[in-house]
Amino acid sequence: MIVAQTSPVVDRGVLRFLTAGSVDDGKSTLIGRLLLDTKAILADQLAAVERTSQRRGQVLDLSLFTDGLVAEREQGITIDVAYRYFATGVRKFIIADAPGHEQYTRNMVTAASTAQLAILLVDARHGIVMQTRRHATLAHLLGIPHLVVAVNKMDLVDYREDAYARIVGDFVEFAERAGIDDVRFVPMSALAGDMVVERGSRLDWYDGPTLLEILEAAETPQSSANGPFRLPVQLVARPTATLPRGYMGRVESGSIAVGDRVMALPGGLTTKIHDIRTWNGSLRKAGLHAPVTLVLADEIDVSRGDMLVAIDAPPAVTRTLDATLCWMGDAPLDASRRYVLRHATREARARVDRIDHRWDVSTQVRELTPPYANAVEEIEHLEREVDQERVHQVARDRVHARHVYAHAPHEADGHVDEEDERDAGDDRREEEDDRHERRRPPRVRLDRTEDEADVAVKEECGRNTNDRDNSTNVVVDAQ
Repeated sequence: MIVAQTSPVVDRGVLRFLTAGSVDDGKSTLIGRLLLDTKAILADQLAAVERTSQRRGQVLDLSLFTDGLVAEREQGITIDVAYRYFATGVRKFIIADAPGHEQYTRNMVTAASTAQLAILLVDARHGIVMQTRRHATLAHLLGIPHLVVAVNKMDLVDYREDAYARIVGDFVEFAERAGIDDVRFVPMSALAGDMVVERGSRLDWYDGPTLLEILEAAETPQSSANGPFRLPVQLVARPTATLPRGYMGRVESGSIAVGDRVMALPGGLTTKIHDIRTWNGSLRKAGLHAPVTLVLADEIDVSRGDMLVAIDAPPAVTRTLDATLCWMGDAPLDASRRYVLRHATREARARVDRIDHRWDVSTQVRELTPPYANAVEEIEHLEREVDQERVHQVARDRVHARHVYAHAPHEADGHVDEEDERDAGDDRREEEDDRHERRRPPRVRLDRTEDEADVAVKEECGRNTNDRDNSTNVVVDAQ
């Protein structure tokens, strides 16, 4: 009897990656080639793209598989982020096609925020350009662990090895300055299909893996399934005649089981899990990304925006945090304004305390900001310095006054010397003047007009009250 031997099924999970790079470097064409050669295109989709390409006098425009907006097809560019899905025998993939224009850089940041790998396309004719460096820097700042530099359009430089080697050398030099590591390089032609899915025959001098082989073998970051339990409360389910009160949300980290002790943050109250409800009945245990309704053993106050966490590994609760921001607004950041901070399912009003530095993604230069972000902050700093000097002066005056009273020479008849008494009186009057001075409104710079000074003082005097009224806690994972 012959027993057929089957190779074990390998499942490396899901890989989310994006394609980035400058305009016309072939990002959409690359994604179309991946979808076509991995048999992820349906017959009717392929027929529709073929008809459109023929009307334009082209053989097959692979970029039409991703560029769905009318403006994108008319101009032949990518404007919005497009997501596509395909799978091979060992892995599933989610692709984000990011635009290459500088004015759409914020869309690239949106696509990169959830990516685990970035494919940075480079036109073999033009080499490393400003947008190439910009996208590479942003991918690094957003914490994408793997970067693949795909030197595309090798067919337009006659598949020359020296053209590929020059681009590799230029990017390695840039990556060392920017602190980017874990970079891989692959030459290819997305239009002809060389080194994308199949190796082809015109890049025989390259003995490395194809792009698809790199994607299939890429290591993904450690899953949150083994982390501590975290569940932001999205909705509180009110009790009914048959069901108790429940707290609805998705398990964002770790797992939860009936009987586990949890803590509700930011309140800090602890309790046990009494039941785990789902749409399909109750469970004894729920894993990562499971949408559940948790029933607690005790009646504690938990609201939308609170977070249920493992009692043995709670995150830190703080009112301040340090963050690296990719500012995507048209108006510049203003440290005197208040902004809405979104944390899990909670929104809180927050203020930027200071800006340490700005990172120029075009030149990779860290620009130190001035010590004061605005005039109001400068006033605060000057007032603190003046108040501190007044405190020291008052302390010196008090010591001097005590010295006068303790050691002033007395006349034979028991009266204090008149000159020493006048000195002590002067010290007391100076101390009273200092107290009166500290009760005055904050001072402003003399180079302002009177109206500008009044506005600045009002803003400064009202800030402390607003800070007390709008303060909130932020839960931060310190893992």
